[in-house]
Amino acid sequence: MRESIGHVVQHLLTPLLMCLGMGLAYLGAFHAPAPHGMEVAVVGTGTRAQVLAQTLEDKAGDGLDVRTVPTRDAAVDRLMDRDLAAAYVPSAKHPELLVAKANSDTTATVAETVFGKVAAGQGAVLSVTDLAPTADGDPTGQGLFFVLVTISIGSYASVAAIGAAGAALRLWTRAAIGLATSLVVSVIGIVLAGPVFHIVDHGLAGVWGMAWLYSAGIVAIGVGLHTFLKRWTTLTMMTLFVMLNFTTSGGIFRPELQNGFFGALHAFWNGAGFVEGVRSLLYFPSGAGLTGRIVSLVLWLGVGLVALAVADGAERRARRAARPAPLPTAAERDAEERDAEEEMAEAVAV
Repeated sequence: MRESIGHVVQHLLTPLLMCLGMGLAYLGAFHAPAPHGMEVAVVGTGTRAQVLAQTLEDKAGDGLDVRTVPTRDAAVDRLMDRDLAAAYVPSAKHPELLVAKANSDTTATVAETVFGKVAAGQGAVLSVTDLAPTADGDPTGQGLFFVLVTISIGSYASVAAIGAAGAALRLWTRAAIGLATSLVVSVIGIVLAGPVFHIVDHGLAGVWGMAWLYSAGIVAIGVGLHTFLKRWTTLTMMTLFVMLNFTTSGGIFRPELQNGFFGALHAFWNGAGFVEGVRSLLYFPSGAGLTGRIVSLVLWLGVGLVALAVADGAERRARRAARPAPLPTAAERDAEERDAEEEMAEAVAV
């Protein structure tokens, strides 16, 4: 009886740690979105524009980074290069706010609130111009985040399946299965995002390529880590590719609306690489930041290949050092099967 209760308590540790980790990550990232160094501009070259920019920055403190740009065309260029969150064109009767909602709908909404108050203070109604509207199937621009969720869950759950069912296979055989699985996961993702729900209405080949790089990196890292972490692989994968990944991807709030920790991870984490890379490909003709995001996905895949190589070396050494082992008893086989089932259940718990 005591042994059975101890077994239950031991296995409860993983979901409890998941609960704690998810709460810390999601609430820490999303509970109080507010501008932090959000880069905006006032269009104009005269003293009036400079005074307005300085006044806004003084009132906002660390919330806004306000500069001036000489012309509306210059502001448009900066927005389409993804260097600005918004640009305000002053006018006594018809002030205009330039935004690019494909960059982030939530950031654009915050900018509209800020500059709506500026216009109201001048007795005018603010006109908002969206320079980068999203696909009809993704009016909020957040559909890409849920594509990310779909691909991520397919990827890290596959790691648990490969680790549990493929334990008798050599490392590179498991890796090859993982590579093929990531290809299937990426195809499922792009079919759902494109033809089924029309979140992506063009550039399907490029989006699929980034989806495959993203998925392959997760699977490679997971298969490599499983050699060392065994049943703790699922918790580790959820920490890396759910808790820290979804919250820093920019799919809901970009870093200018988050605290410094999550904003810093956004610069190089693989979820941000996928979401921001797809945004640049689909909605910004200059491809602003696309190359860097693709490089980040390739580097994450490279980390996965290194993990596989290290795991392969460890397994080879273990095989050379191992003595012939007796066949497992029925009880031992049942315990192994139960552990594999528990690992799979944990993997799909989210």
